[in-house]
Amino acid sequence: AAPVLLLLLARLVSSTWHEGSGYYLESHTNEVYAEEPPPEPALDYRRVPQWCATLSIHRGEAACYSPRGSSYRSSLGTRCQLSCARGYRLVGPSAVQCLPSRRWSGMAYCRQIRCHVLPAVLRGSYVCSAGVQMDSRCDYTCQPGYQLEGERSRICMEDGRWSGSEPVCVDLEPPKIRCPDSRERIAEPGKLTATVYWDPPRARDSADGVIKRVMLRGPEPGSEFPEGEHVIRYTAHDQAYNRASCKFRVRVHVRRCPVLKPPQNGYISCTSDGNNYGATCEYLCDGGFERQGTSLRVCQSSQHWTGSQPLCAPMQINTDVSSAASLLDQFHEKRRLLVISAPDPSNRYYKMQMSMLQQAACGLDLRHVTTVELLGQPPHEVGRIREHRLSLGIIEELRRYLHLTRSHFNAVLLDKAGTDRERYIAPVSPDELFVFIDTYLLSEREAARRARSGDPCE
Repeated sequence: AAPVLLLLLARLVSSTWHEGSGYYLESHTNEVYAEEPPPEPALDYRRVPQWCATLSIHRGEAACYSPRGSSYRSSLGTRCQLSCARGYRLVGPSAVQCLPSRRWSGMAYCRQIRCHVLPAVLRGSYVCSAGVQMDSRCDYTCQPGYQLEGERSRICMEDGRWSGSEPVCVDLEPPKIRCPDSRERIAEPGKLTATVYWDPPRARDSADGVIKRVMLRGPEPGSEFPEGEHVIRYTAHDQAYNRASCKFRVRVHVRRCPVLKPPQNGYISCTSDGNNYGATCEYLCDGGFERQGTSLRVCQSSQHWTGSQPLCAPMQINTDVSSAASLLDQFHEKRRLLVISAPDPSNRYYKMQMSMLQQAACGLDLRHVTTVELLGQPPHEVGRIREHRLSLGIIEELRRYLHLTRSHFNAVLLDKAGTDRERYIAPVSPDELFVFIDTYLLSEREAARRARSGDPCE
């Protein structure tokens, strides 16, 4: 381009460009200069072999190609491919060129590859080999009592992400529970049971130590256990619904004596189970028989009975007594008495009554009834119990005591305590008599025995 002349009538400013300096110097003169554009630099590769600054990347590598050969790695027009060492990522362009401005076309650097910090694990922890750098391996562990579910380790990968997924620590271990030792007990005296105590087991959770509940299957401590073996089971549940069980046994033994046999013409009435430790057996004789020997025997802890077995001998009636009271005492708690009074043995009511009683002798004996006859007028009055004769004095006392007249037939029924329970002015049938006795005069023991044995007279 043709130079242009600028005529300045005022103060003239001329600018001088200094090659390679990058800026202008201003001078203030009154002279007029013609401004010319800077000439393009002469590119002489031989004179300027290193046009751009030597290219180097920390933790990386620049693979460069120059038009003039491998010796001119930073000459004008050189192209370089940039890359980073393992564990680092290139930030910036992957290729640059040396420009005429003596600068590279771009800037790049290698940044270390790092993963994000792993979150904390509830009830667990992790340890990493190299923090959050690439290839760092983090191994997970759980607190005692917890187990790891998921990845046991995670690795920081080249893309800056962790491999796998985050694991969790869960309570899969059942709690610890220990039951008391099994135990044996002897039944208490007179009982078929034993009271057994124990301390409830202590349960412990290996994880957080919290036991949600403990369930008992079986009797509570302090309960009475019958004879035999019993299984007691406890089950503990933790907060994660894991459970553990334990059990123990309670054995109750009943010490027993040999089974007693009832005496002939008698029977035995025992407490408790009849032959267990502490049981008491009472010997009783049938009506018309008296016990000879001990009345009670007790089963001892040595499994032997006290005393010896008594006998039931025929009842001996002693009429040679001084009073009617002495006579009645012989029947106290042994026999019931049916006292029959008649003016003489020829009385028709008397004959009818005695005939019916003779036919019902078995039923009378079954109900422990003894017949007493008072007949006639003094001085020929007769009193008898079976074949035993009563004195006139005893007869008179019985009549006064029982208010029995000699003028007509009458009868009175006495219970085993000697109490007047029923009177008859006419003969009474055995059925009517038996119904009254069975309904009103039998003791509970007699009624139970009658229910077991039935009526042998039928």
